Amino acid sequence: EVQLVESGGGLVQAGGSLRLSCVASGFTFDDYAIAWFRQTPGKEREGVSCISSSDGGTYYTDSVKGRFAISSDNAKNTVYLQMNSLKPEETAVYYCAAAPKYYASSYSFPELYDYWGQGTQVTVSS
Repeated sequence: EVQLVESGGGLVQAGGSLRLSCVASGFTFDDYAIAWFRQTPGKEREGVSCISSSDGGTYYTDSVKGRFAISSDNAKNTVYLQMNSLKPEETAVYYCAAAPKYYASSYSFPELYDYWGQGTQVTVSS
């Protein structure tokens, strides 16, 4: 059974930090790119960052560059998203998702992803 399980969300003040984790199982981790998306009610799901598990290539949406860092621990089939200097407008449900690794550079398109986690809520207070 394929599973992506997110954790690490919570309530943080503006300027604070959180680290999200995504543990993957049920598929060959090295064959996939793992991305983080976020979504607020009434808005489309937004691609935040992506990492290719096989070569470590990373991608970020412009608004988080310099503040967020994505990494992976292939031995644990886990991807992390370190989020620093968080802003209230980044309050959202954060999802991790897996797509075949050749899609990594096109990470922002949700339709490319085969598997999704259940999401973790991140709330940034002002």
